[in-house]
Amino acid sequence: MLSDMSEASNKQHQNKPPKAEKSRSTSNDAMNNDERDEREPADGDAIALPAEVAGSGTLDRLVENARDYAKASTSDNTNKAYVADWKHFARWCRRKGTEPLPPSPEMIGLYLTDLAAPAGKAPALSVSTIDRRLSGLSWNYAQRGLTLDRRNRHIAAVLAGIKRKHARPPVQKEAITPEDILAMVATLGFDLRGLRDRAILLVGYAGGLRRSEIVSLDVGKDDTMDSGGWIDIQEVGALLTLNAKTGWREVEIGRGSSDQSCPVHALEQWLHFAKIDFGPVFTRTARDGKRALESRLNDKHVARLIKSCVLKAGIRADLPEKDRLKLFSGHSLRAGLASSAQVDERYVQKHLGHATAEMTRRYQRNRDRFRVNLTKAAGL
Repeated sequence: MLSDMSEASNKQHQNKPPKAEKSRSTSNDAMNNDERDEREPADGDAIALPAEVAGSGTLDRLVENARDYAKASTSDNTNKAYVADWKHFARWCRRKGTEPLPPSPEMIGLYLTDLAAPAGKAPALSVSTIDRRLSGLSWNYAQRGLTLDRRNRHIAAVLAGIKRKHARPPVQKEAITPEDILAMVATLGFDLRGLRDRAILLVGYAGGLRRSEIVSLDVGKDDTMDSGGWIDIQEVGALLTLNAKTGWREVEIGRGSSDQSCPVHALEQWLHFAKIDFGPVFTRTARDGKRALESRLNDKHVARLIKSCVLKAGIRADLPEKDRLKLFSGHSLRAGLASSAQVDERYVQKHLGHATAEMTRRYQRNRDRFRVNLTKAAGL
């Protein structure tokens, strides 16, 4: 098989002389093929009328709506990642003297090999990243009306070998404990920005929310086009209705034992003083921190907030700063709730929106793995 791949690679070199290095001198005013290919999936140009159908105002509007739906089929972060995957692959092909179109299983097999064991100084990518890159290529080819057969032996066998040789256990982020989250919110001020960030941390922790779920919340149903859910604050707590990764689900966040640790109280304080009664729940603030703006926060703010508060609160101070920053991320909030909530596992599973108990257990960092002893239960 490898000899077949080498022969295919040699034929590509014979038929098309290398021209990757020449592209560096191309004028910035002209769009080269690489740029055009990278832009197509993001623009949604693959959705169009058949060539034999004449356009009209009604049909043109339907095409635009269909393109919007096509873009909404994957999240913004996924779309950005897939565009970046195509850009990287296209440049790799240029350097090897070939073209990314049409799909060549032989060249893609060599591309995966180069990602896993690069010849130069570039670091080898993890198996999960390589698998994601391949998914990105499949998606990009599909947007161009082409099919990439991942079961082709030049791809499937190489990927299976990479997984067998380089696969490692998943790296899990540190779970934030109840003591940690209280220490983190204690580092925040009581200006608008501090009230907002306190609500983000406490609501994200108590709700076991992903960072994208936190920032996509609106005050009411159908407030904005890009809404990912809405809130209903009641006397006993807050009910969140989320259009999440696994579909629609409801998350109940009860009131805490004190105002200092209560996520619902923190949310009420932010909405009251920010004068927010419509649209995004969590918005940017003015530079002086005295008024809330209308634009929705980016989910990257949640990750930056967590890392910043971890450092300020002195969490895991036994480690160097760079190692502490690597330990914590947005998922630390979900892992913290799953690891700290002393309730039946099925309630945690429902709260986090997991389809299986096994997925929930991946988030439980300090659970008693031997609470059920099957050895004794079997009579040994």
